[in-house]
Amino acid sequence: MPLFSYTAKSISGETKTGTQEASSETELAQILRKQDFVLTGVKPTSQPLKIKNRLRLLLPGITGVSLTEKMMFTRHLSVMIGAGLPLNRALDVLSQQTKNKKFAQVIQNVNESVRQGLPLAEGLSLHPKVFSELFVNLIKVGETSGGLEDILKILARQMEREHDLRSKVRGAMIYPIVIVIAMIGIGILMMTTVVPSLTKTFKEMSSELPVSTRAIIATSDFLSQHLILVLAVLVALILLIRFALKTNKGKIIFDTTILRLPIFGQISRKINSARLARTLGSLIEGSLPIVQGLQIVAGTMTNCLFRESLQKISLAVQKGEKFSQNLRLFSSLFPPMVSQMVEVGEETGTLGNIMLKLAEFYEEEVSDITKNMASVIEPILMIFIGIVVGFFAIAMLQPMYSMMNSM
Repeated sequence: MPLFSYTAKSISGETKTGTQEASSETELAQILRKQDFVLTGVKPTSQPLKIKNRLRLLLPGITGVSLTEKMMFTRHLSVMIGAGLPLNRALDVLSQQTKNKKFAQVIQNVNESVRQGLPLAEGLSLHPKVFSELFVNLIKVGETSGGLEDILKILARQMEREHDLRSKVRGAMIYPIVIVIAMIGIGILMMTTVVPSLTKTFKEMSSELPVSTRAIIATSDFLSQHLILVLAVLVALILLIRFALKTNKGKIIFDTTILRLPIFGQISRKINSARLARTLGSLIEGSLPIVQGLQIVAGTMTNCLFRESLQKISLAVQKGEKFSQNLRLFSSLFPPMVSQMVEVGEETGTLGNIMLKLAEFYEEEVSDITKNMASVIEPILMIFIGIVVGFFAIAMLQPMYSMMNSM
């Protein structure tokens, strides 16, 4: 999103200057109008900032605002408000303490909005790429009910659980990914350096080479002559896959494939069930209506099949149908325990509390699965590596043994 430098004036004549992300000058004017300011001057930022914006789009995890940073911001804001610090002062302190310059600027902009008389939730909503709809809606509930400190604690706990889930899944995947990348790197190195030197020896032999040896030599010759082309094709393939995953059809194919995989499908179902339970439970405990809560939860789902199912359930609940009955219609996505626990919560009037307990259960399930997955994948990888190394060794050594036996 473009970044604009602007000058604005209030009705009282106060002048304000700063920078603000907006899709256009019109949207920037609307944002300032909500703060009771009229846009008097605007220009796009300098080229270095544009480059930063492009880099942020390419590497959002590096140049954006991480979940950990938002979690710490929420936790610290809760502590400061609980200690009796005014909201403006708390935001000012947090903007100075934040090392991420982008996030610090966002906090300053939010603080400026609050100073102009806007509610905190409305100030946060001006930065949708940093603060989600879930975050903004819960803050709005906290401000309305006078329990902002408690809502901030709920949000911090929510993000902490989300961070733990992501860390466990990533941790389980790091080892096999590193091994596979190392294997590919070593394989290319062997094919472009070791095999060519052995090929010279094989060419001096009058006997015919085995099929496996000829296949490795042919692969080595191709890689040696077209290594740059092969690397370019790999990079292009990765970029093509990333582009395809951004399209609706590509996302559906990918998400459907993940759910059909033996281990990963089980993990995906449990992660999304935990996210549904944790998020909806927090919203209900924050006194948000279930229909609105389901709409917000649907937006937090990374798997499009879960997102579409919750959107349909939300429409059905809006018409007066029971949440638990509609969950059973999507039994291929949500485990039976989810609909059963929801039904208990509906009957007892403790749906929010039940959902939070359900979230804890599935979070523990994901933790156990990821631990077991690491212990299962390791021997499978070792067997695969052994087969590849054995095939390579036999293919390269067999001609030498044949030559020695013929002498």
